Amino acid sequence: MVQAFTEEEQVCWQKWIQERDINAGNFLVQKYMPLVSYHVQRIAVSLPKNVSRDDLRSLGLFGLYDALEKFDHSRDLKFDTYASFRVRGAIIDGLRKEDWLPRNTREKAKKIDSTIQILEQRLGGIVTVSDIAKELDMDVEEIQTIMNEQFFANILSMDEQPSDQEDREGTSFILKDEKVDLPEEILVKNEQIAELSLLIEDLSEKEQLVISLFYKEELTLTEIGQVMKLSTSRISQIHSKALFKLRHSLLKINI
Repeated sequence: MVQAFTEEEQVCWQKWIQERDINAGNFLVQKYMPLVSYHVQRIAVSLPKNVSRDDLRSLGLFGLYDALEKFDHSRDLKFDTYASFRVRGAIIDGLRKEDWLPRNTREKAKKIDSTIQILEQRLGGIVTVSDIAKELDMDVEEIQTIMNEQFFANILSMDEQPSDQEDREGTSFILKDEKVDLPEEILVKNEQIAELSLLIEDLSEKEQLVISLFYKEELTLTEIGQVMKLSTSRISQIHSKALFKLRHSLLKINI
């Protein structure tokens, strides 16, 4: 399938592919910069304020350059789709290599986790973020932010793959087909999706809508605010509260 490029884009792609023309490369970078900004905005939502968006944008640009260098026009794949994987992957890889979660945040997260366990034993039921805030004399919003940041950091850590696509077994190597899930991986994934779907149903109507629009429809928080006629900050609060509830529930069922 041939991609629908404008005449100017076709000329630039041709010059870039055949000559690695610098001007053509600059044109393509500028054209696809909104793609970098889009992924920076989505990923930054789950990160602490101390993480610079300029740093994330630099990582994303590295991914875009990499995509331009490696994109194969003979394949049945749109460049936007290919570049999205590269841009997002470059940002995530960059975050994994840096200890971007502040030490005091990690310490507070551990204290909150410990408090949750104590309150669960004391109250004998589900602990709300208000219970934790009252026990620790902290703001509800601060607790939600800390736990969501820690949750994202843990996901990055668990999701990290070795740089080599090889698993050592004894003295031999097994090459994985990264595009194919193993049967047991499919089973676990399906169970997780089913559990998560049930947990999402327990969220409020607004929380469900925000989660759906952000993760399924891939709207930004600002766009969601326009849809729901709420401020971006209010949407951010709803998003954080929903993630906190899901995180707490997921940990309890050991997903």
